Amino acid sequence: MELIGKITADRPLLVLAVKEEAQFLDTDLPILLTGMGKVNAATALATALGRGPRPSGVVNLGTAGALRPGWTGTHVVGTVLQHDLDGELLATLTGETYGAPLTLPDGGEVVLATGDAFIADETARARLAVRAPLVDMEGYALASAAALAGVPLRIVKHVSDEAGDGAARTWRDTVADCARSLADWAAANVPYRS
Repeated sequence: MELIGKITADRPLLVLAVKEEAQFLDTDLPILLTGMGKVNAATALATALGRGPRPSGVVNLGTAGALRPGWTGTHVVGTVLQHDLDGELLATLTGETYGAPLTLPDGGEVVLATGDAFIADETARARLAVRAPLVDMEGYALASAAALAGVPLRIVKHVSDEAGDGAARTWRDTVADCARSLADWAAANVPYRS
């Protein structure tokens, strides 16, 4: 976890997993780098929000794998779900619902599947494509932490790879272009300067 800048109540907090995704952000807004995966994302954001002050909102910028053909570019997420938590089975064991999909108020129709596995094989890609067009490793955890803290969240993802064979190599090759696109989106859609 690394916080760059100072969180204030009158400005949003930009949240990204890794410095490679943030490399072209040229802003005086605070930036939180959480590290990859759900645990890192949730604990970093919860820690930052718990220390206070809380930001006016959180904007998660990051890369995502495309689970369906033809998905490219930058997308604002409307619903996020956990693909690696068997909520239905847990409900049969406990009677409690865990990990239900979360709807984001400022999102669109795009569904994002979040899990701790980097999806890089065709079998996993096909299985997840039934549930969502995009996949990442932090979105659901950030949405959950922000919701518990009562802080509004937007999730914006730029497609870096096709979440199939060779996805890891493709991510490394495209992350700089993705970071530039995410910085451009933020400059156009987030109050970028104080």
